[in-house]
Amino acid sequence: MSDPDFAPLPGQAVILEPGLRLVLAPNASPMTERGTNTYLLGEGAVSVIDPGPADPGHLRAILAALAPGERIAQILVTHAHKDHSPLARPLAEATGAPVIGFGGAEAGRSARMAALAGEVGGGEGVDEGFAPDILLPDGARIEAGGRPLDALHTPGHFGNHLCFRWGEALFSGDHVMGWAPSLVSPPDGDLTDFMLSLDRVEALGPLRYYPGHGAPVAEGPARVQALRTHRLGREQAIRAAVGAGAATLTAITGAVYHDVAPALLPAAARNVLAHLIDLDARGLLRFDGLPGPETPVFMA
Repeated sequence: MSDPDFAPLPGQAVILEPGLRLVLAPNASPMTERGTNTYLLGEGAVSVIDPGPADPGHLRAILAALAPGERIAQILVTHAHKDHSPLARPLAEATGAPVIGFGGAEAGRSARMAALAGEVGGGEGVDEGFAPDILLPDGARIEAGGRPLDALHTPGHFGNHLCFRWGEALFSGDHVMGWAPSLVSPPDGDLTDFMLSLDRVEALGPLRYYPGHGAPVAEGPARVQALRTHRLGREQAIRAAVGAGAATLTAITGAVYHDVAPALLPAAARNVLAHLIDLDARGLLRFDGLPGPETPVFMA
């Protein structure tokens, strides 16, 4: 749920803790909550995480958040969605800072999803042109704001998704958010990977999470556990729907997401498809043919 006490205004820098500022992008929507959180780490030589959408006003707001004498030293991107990465290149051109990320829009995609690309739809909101200047592999350590920053490859919401650990904080991108579960839309998203990535960040211990949208999450592991429980509940509901005779993506989505606003049903269907592909891979359900949105499903 949204935190009513966390109410930054777009374009106005907010200090979250010593050495950490937030500038909210003006792209509120049902999928982005109040907008994209752009983080500024450190003082002097500043690191930016997720510059956000291609909005000239937001670019000006990021630059205006710098104190006299400060400069942007590096631009880090959690993943290649259009609400997170497109402003990276204009910001780099304005400041001379390099863009850093795991890779392009198809980097980190699982072998199964690579094989299904072109068969399962998807591609919503992908920044196809994202091309980092510096690749940051899993486990890499760089410096940000005078502290070590560790990159963790956390595919699931998106194949090239990175989380960044910074002391007792984790910049969790769209992998873990407090206000809503993440969309997982194949082939860019992979639910099997998503669940494994939840395990990975939970194992880091009691960190506070700074997500790509919404308020900070004070108790990160507790939120991870809640998201895992939510996904397992969806899985049980999907299996029950198929067992009761629902055999198409539309029918299963209607049975499982019966209380969702119609405008959100397309996103819900993408999440259901991600679950079906995962369940098929685990031998718990079966597609009657190549996995895809129009392929009938039956109990294994």
